[in-house]
Amino acid sequence: MTDIASKHSRRTCAFQLLRYVPDAVRNEYVHIGVVLREQGGAGGLELRFTRDWRRVRCLDPDADTALLESMEAELRQRLAADADGKLRRILEESLSLNVQITEPKAYLAESLQAGVEELMRLYIDPPARERAQRLSGRAAIHQQMRAGFERAGVWDLLRKRIPASDYTRPGDPLRIDAGYRPNGIIRMFHAVSLEPGVEMAKVLAFSAASLRAGVERVEKAKLELTAIIEPVAKLATEDEPDRLALYRFGVETMEEHQIRVLTTADMERVAETARRELKV
Repeated sequence: MTDIASKHSRRTCAFQLLRYVPDAVRNEYVHIGVVLREQGGAGGLELRFTRDWRRVRCLDPDADTALLESMEAELRQRLAADADGKLRRILEESLSLNVQITEPKAYLAESLQAGVEELMRLYIDPPARERAQRLSGRAAIHQQMRAGFERAGVWDLLRKRIPASDYTRPGDPLRIDAGYRPNGIIRMFHAVSLEPGVEMAKVLAFSAASLRAGVERVEKAKLELTAIIEPVAKLATEDEPDRLALYRFGVETMEEHQIRVLTTADMERVAETARRELKV
């Protein structure tokens, strides 16, 4: 009886998730906030953004988290003054191109505050163990790459999110994760996951020649482009020949276009080389 009564006493609500999408082409995103609104009656509303921006910075090292934080304050003010209940209009007018909102989903909450806290735990700020388990693909590789450079004390000295359009042509959406220039060579590093397939490997391979020519023209330097990928053991075994074949195809495609291919297991050596060359 108590469980039934408790269920009936819950409020009928709808929630929407706010997610940060730095690159619409790749469609990679991180959930950063939640909107919970009571249906009918007073129509109360709760809005909450994350306070931990590490996952956002992992996906996009150049993310303007200060702007995202100020967006929460702006949304809260506008929603508080929302007399006509046009939630989606306000959200769409206030959100930037890199922040999207999901479609509403039904939710039963004991209270708006308890509900938004539960949704934050489920979707936005899961416990540390769950965050580690969910982080995969390119985001996981980028995190390990960054951690390696940070341990060597050189991450802050690297150029981040390098626009390929600086060297190819206007409109090129590719951004290389990191790079630095020791003497007459420019070294660039990009996280490429072969977990979802070989598309990212093919994109980098397609761009390699024009990047190399552009660096020589603009910087008067040679380019060494390195793809950091997950070890094959993370993705495929002999019991999964199709995935193993895709992995090999991705590696060979990049190498055919003069891209050096290393795995996250090589990051300590890569970072140590950067430390020596940057004289840290």
